[in-house]
Amino acid sequence: MLNMLSHAPQPESPDISPYLGKLVAFRRDLHAHPELKFEEHRTADRIAAYLEALGVPVHRGLAQTGIVATIQGRKPAAGAAVRSIGIRADMDALPVQELNSFAHKSSHEGRMHACGHDGHTAMLLGAATLLAKQADFEGTVHLIFQPGEEGGAGARVMMEEGLFTQFPCDAVFALHNWPSLPSGSMGVRVGAIMASANRFEIRVHGRGGHAAMPHTTIDPIPVACAIVGQLQTLVSRATDPLDSVALTVGKMESGTVENIIPDDAAIYGTCRTLSPQTLKRMLDGVERIATHVAAAHGATATVLWKPGYPSTCNTRDEARFMGDVMREMVGDAYADTDVQPAMTAEDFGFMLEQVPGAYGFIGNGAHGQPGVNLHSPNYDFNDDNIALGARFWDRLVRRWFATTHKETE
Repeated sequence: MLNMLSHAPQPESPDISPYLGKLVAFRRDLHAHPELKFEEHRTADRIAAYLEALGVPVHRGLAQTGIVATIQGRKPAAGAAVRSIGIRADMDALPVQELNSFAHKSSHEGRMHACGHDGHTAMLLGAATLLAKQADFEGTVHLIFQPGEEGGAGARVMMEEGLFTQFPCDAVFALHNWPSLPSGSMGVRVGAIMASANRFEIRVHGRGGHAAMPHTTIDPIPVACAIVGQLQTLVSRATDPLDSVALTVGKMESGTVENIIPDDAAIYGTCRTLSPQTLKRMLDGVERIATHVAAAHGATATVLWKPGYPSTCNTRDEARFMGDVMREMVGDAYADTDVQPAMTAEDFGFMLEQVPGAYGFIGNGAHGQPGVNLHSPNYDFNDDNIALGARFWDRLVRRWFATTHKETE
């Protein structure tokens, strides 16, 4: 376990102001040219060109379009360990038709940056600008520009292709803009900050026939409806009210025409939990309810689980460290170090399963009001966050390498 004991005085970070115009223009250009998961070729080209202009070495090709840029600080003293951290930004867009009318709206039908990954990328490029300009820290920073977060598990793909083997990290960090937090505020917490997300499909098998003779059939449609109704009790009656579970049926399919009872019905849903123990209980419960309710009606049911993202679970010391830096940046009143977790899911959870680290929020509200929801066709990233995010990453890196780490029992 890491015990962060003390930190030496830090050199003052370079001023971000001279670079803000370029960074805002870069962000808006990405917004105007969104690319979906694993198709971020133009995006990657622009990121690489920006970094190469700073003189930062760039490695390309992980997960097709992923980029890792490495900034090397001072070599440690003789005999001291070489320390390194990773900072990750996602860069893919969503298959959403944008409804905004501003000048930098999406130029592609059916695609938009509706989750702020354009802003996350700009914040990390801002950090690269500051760190490269004054690399007077002892350690190595790996800036990870990740594709395919939106349903592609790009983090896992990068890891499978050698991310942490080629670019070892003692810890890894990420930020996501959060519309429910006002601009200028930040949040993090120890433990799960985002939920796991897993999909399921339940196939109900009955016996079809003529709608005029239902007694000669085993109608799978009312059986499927009964299963859906009983699934709700897994949350309302089988889960501690202080635990967090979201079990949702979003789609049902059955039949072809009105006067034929079909053989089969299908139920599709998702299950989101903050802990693996709760997830296991939900998996068992869905299987039990589906099979037993079907059997009670003379039908059968099979359940197919489609694993998605694990919960994004921050390690204790790294989350506390991130919270300390947030307080330094925005003050105690605007830094929530026990922020409420969200039932959304993030593939950064894969990275945290392998490397200690923390994932935090940066407020995307405006004028003291909540911002437009993520994945909305009216969403846009708040450009005021580019300066704050870049300065935050710069401070976190310098603070990390200036902090004394000691292994404890």
